[in-house]
Amino acid sequence: MNRVPVVSKEGKPLMPTKPSRARRWIKEGKAVGKWSDLGVYYVQLTTPPSAEEVQPIAVGVDPGKSYSGVGVQSAKCTLLQLHLILPFGRVKKRMETRAMLRRGRRGRRINRDVPFKQRNYRQCRFDNRKQCKLPPSIKASRQLELRVVKELAAIFPVTAIGYERVRADIDQTKRKRAKSGKGFSPVMTGQNWAISQMEKIAPVYVRHGWQKDGNGTSQLRTQLGLEKDLVNKSIAKPETHAVDGVTLACGYLIKYVPFTGSNSHGYTHKGNVNVTPSPFKIITRLGAVKRGKEYGFFRRQLHFEVPDKSGARKRKGGTITPFGVRIGDLVRAEKAGKVYIGYVSGFTDTKKTKNVSVCDYTWKRIGQFVPSKIKLIRRNNGLCVA
Repeated sequence: MNRVPVVSKEGKPLMPTKPSRARRWIKEGKAVGKWSDLGVYYVQLTTPPSAEEVQPIAVGVDPGKSYSGVGVQSAKCTLLQLHLILPFGRVKKRMETRAMLRRGRRGRRINRDVPFKQRNYRQCRFDNRKQCKLPPSIKASRQLELRVVKELAAIFPVTAIGYERVRADIDQTKRKRAKSGKGFSPVMTGQNWAISQMEKIAPVYVRHGWQKDGNGTSQLRTQLGLEKDLVNKSIAKPETHAVDGVTLACGYLIKYVPFTGSNSHGYTHKGNVNVTPSPFKIITRLGAVKRGKEYGFFRRQLHFEVPDKSGARKRKGGTITPFGVRIGDLVRAEKAGKVYIGYVSGFTDTKKTKNVSVCDYTWKRIGQFVPSKIKLIRRNNGLCVA
């Protein structure tokens, strides 16, 4: 039961419609088809809509360390499921590399032939220590989730956002509460920041996975009859993380309320929601880390290595190619009669060879193509979508 998102002529999100109706609108000239940055196809009306009333649509976000799940749910059907590959490990590795290169530059600048007090060193310019600073690796992961929610709110009339909060003051080795017991950690600080930002989009309700009062994610997932794969969570499929996103979204449409009967009383889930098959997409940032080596998108790094005797430095990074496309652009490539869709990841420009490298969303190279067989589909928007 797929649904196509609809926005008005002014860009206001309306209720999704059937694919057959969307095709009829486009054929009659009442709408035009477009693609969002998440790779979701939607239509924009060219005429005033017949009605602007909307039904409740919730977005559920299940945050994690390396992967996150997002689901979009209405009372009648599931609209979309997303599997986010977070840049936590990639950003952490880059920060470590940056610190190592910075130490090397500062060490080479010191004149060790003079006494210590006369050596060249940089004095403190100002107090740059800020309070409540998020680690870059955690902030990058939360920013990707926020980016996805903003893109969804641009094409769906989002009524509320469900976010699963975790307690990070548990010793995972001993499985017991830490001595502090305050629940403070950079992970929870990042979650608080993400919730404060998402509240600017729509009201946010928080759930806990460990709750046993009927409002917990696991209990609600069981009530809905959904199954989660707990064996290998790194596999990109709906049963690993997206299922929890759908469950959190359903938490806005189903309430755990008390009841009193003639012979019994207690609590029960009240509300109607229909979980259906829906489009599933994998979203990540440009680049990847494989076997300890990083691939993908690099900004121009002028001080990556020590210059050689001539003073020249090895070329590192950059996004511009001499063939009219940029690193990260979505292109259509053709070779030997076969057509490939992928992202520009590099190029070769010599007297003998001129080609463009194209990769898939995991940054695994599909092949190398001549520039004349490359056609631009969309400019780089910072996301890779499968």
